[in-house]
Amino acid sequence: MDIGVPVRDLGNINIAPLRDAILAVDDQAWFDNSHRQTAYDVHSQTQSLVMLFIDTDQWPKVAVSEESAWDSLAETAVPIMDAILEQYYPPGGKIIRAMAAKLVAGGVIKPHTDKHPSFHIGHRIHIPITANPRVRFMIDGKPHKFEIGKAYELNNQIMHSVLNKGKDDRINFIFDYVPPDKLATLDS
Repeated sequence: MDIGVPVRDLGNINIAPLRDAILAVDDQAWFDNSHRQTAYDVHSQTQSLVMLFIDTDQWPKVAVSEESAWDSLAETAVPIMDAILEQYYPPGGKIIRAMAAKLVAGGVIKPHTDKHPSFHIGHRIHIPITANPRVRFMIDGKPHKFEIGKAYELNNQIMHSVLNKGKDDRINFIFDYVPPDKLATLDS
């Protein structure tokens, strides 16, 4: 969603329970759902633990399904998402995507804007889980530092990219929230 600025700081949050849940998942689970990596070329060097995902083939119907990482992450992720939504967004909307996204050491997410119509009406929230000093998150050609222990809303309609030149993987928990007024436009 175009939020008028490249990124909005949503403040501090306690990520410890979510971080612990994500890091406790076995390595193979990161490959259980590779839809993002195959459907979106820019995500080919990423891995995902997908909790919720919208069926874009049914758009504009909003059909969201619980995915493979729901059982391992929902208990810790849902309270964090709910707390962020309660503080910053109107109630009555819908989370249409939720996942932990890993950019492997040495990996690149090339410059892009998120194209599907659902990205135009949904707030994209990033919660850094792990990072290293050599991760470069660029938005509109400018570097942005995403700190662990904070949440951010990203303007996904502006060109953005990520480069991980470090030796450690970068993991962000990402979720998309469509507010009730935008959902209503889909029903008409």
